[in-house]
Amino acid sequence: MKIAIIAGSNRKNATSTHLSAYLARLIERNGFQATLFDLHEKPLPFFSPDEYGTTHPEVVALKQTVLDADAVILATPEYHGSLSGALKNALDFLSQDHFGGKPVLSVSSAGGAVGVSSLQQLQAIVRNLHGINAPEWLSIGGAQRRWFETATPDEYEVGHEIGDRIHRVLDHFLALTAQIRKPKA
Repeated sequence: MKIAIIAGSNRKNATSTHLSAYLARLIERNGFQATLFDLHEKPLPFFSPDEYGTTHPEVVALKQTVLDADAVILATPEYHGSLSGALKNALDFLSQDHFGGKPVLSVSSAGGAVGVSSLQQLQAIVRNLHGINAPEWLSIGGAQRRWFETATPDEYEVGHEIGDRIHRVLDHFLALTAQIRKPKA
């Protein structure tokens, strides 16, 4: 099974991107294939309905990555109670063709305790794209973010509480993906 992860920050060393890389590593340990699309490393042009079919190489790569995936993880920093503009812009290039019938996990990193508003907004977007929202979501904030501020994905030794939550949410998401996207007999 292929999982596309869109890291929705255009900031270098964003905790939401570091969390995304950590999730990718855990996904691969579980026998799934993970593809991380980092919007900082692969910036997109501003979306315009007049140029929806753009041939911009990063837009083409984003569309193909999500189209090929069996499931999607959307990761965002929470800015002013909302998802990042970079992630919203990326999602505007995508359609029901990319998300229809696929499980989607929403993930956020907030400067405060947790980032619930951005997760609720992501779930509304996923519903409109005919994706299947995972029943759980993942938000790190406050002290939990420190685990992802400086380390590289191979160095993360997350705290017990947040580590348990990350593993539980990811395990449920991967089980949902396997159930929904199982090969047809």
